[in-house]
Amino acid sequence: MKFDVIGFGALNIDRLYRVDRIAGVGEERFIRGYSETPGGSAANTIVGLARLGHKVGYVGKVGDDSEDELLLNDFKDEGVDTRGIIVSDKFRTGVVIGFVDDSGERTLYVDPGANDSMSLEEVDRKYISNTKFLHLSSFVGEKPFETQKFLLQDMPNVKVSFDPGELYVRRGLAALSPILRRCFVVFPNEDELRLLTGREFIDGARTLIELGVKIVAVKLGEKGCYITNGDESFLINSYKVNVVDSTGAGDAFCAGFLHGLLSCRDLRMCGQIANFIAARKIEKVGAREGLPRLSDLPVV
Repeated sequence: MKFDVIGFGALNIDRLYRVDRIAGVGEERFIRGYSETPGGSAANTIVGLARLGHKVGYVGKVGDDSEDELLLNDFKDEGVDTRGIIVSDKFRTGVVIGFVDDSGERTLYVDPGANDSMSLEEVDRKYISNTKFLHLSSFVGEKPFETQKFLLQDMPNVKVSFDPGELYVRRGLAALSPILRRCFVVFPNEDELRLLTGREFIDGARTLIELGVKIVAVKLGEKGCYITNGDESFLINSYKVNVVDSTGAGDAFCAGFLHGLLSCRDLRMCGQIANFIAARKIEKVGAREGLPRLSDLPVV
């Protein structure tokens, strides 16, 4: 079976606390609610794609503990192939502790655990090459980052999509260039693109295109998104919804955009689908709860 998309990134348990307001230095606030759900940026995108009817798999690493059972069972329930996931009894499963306020804004703290021990020797190269798209997201540590870079050299026929996140963006443009040059599509948000290139999003996107990226899809939050392939460019408005929790909104956007590409939609339509998927997600608490099914889309 050839996959539509295989994800490759950190796997975490998201422990989310609902708070009245995210505290500043020296402040005390209070907790209104708590949830514990599977997470990880690329993992959330892969679940989004599974719900949209795509054949998907995953490459990652977890500890041999109760948390790994939650992650793996959720993947299996969603129809995600888990043969690329390594289970190690030497490390604990990664955890993200998040605080989400009444406006839906959030702050995250990452405890990487097993994620940062992932090495090149552990990855099944045949498995990871058997896909149309390989979707990358960030790790905290150096070992899995170098593993991602090295593996891309061996997969000339696989299209790469990349959601770098702030953790990777802070490494700088020179450090990310070996990955970016292999990318078919990159998904930075506005702040990440400014930090990475030193430019506002239109010029920043042009910088990535000049580096070799085929498509840049910039996530602009409530302003929507900006899509360009160097020849065509589109600024696409967001859908107006009640924001409950922005956790995973960017991951949902990636799922929608990749669904558009796999469905042979044009750039504008890919952006519209991505905005719709992200809008549906932020109406619910948690990174995956609001992800829609294919039958929920106004366009397919």
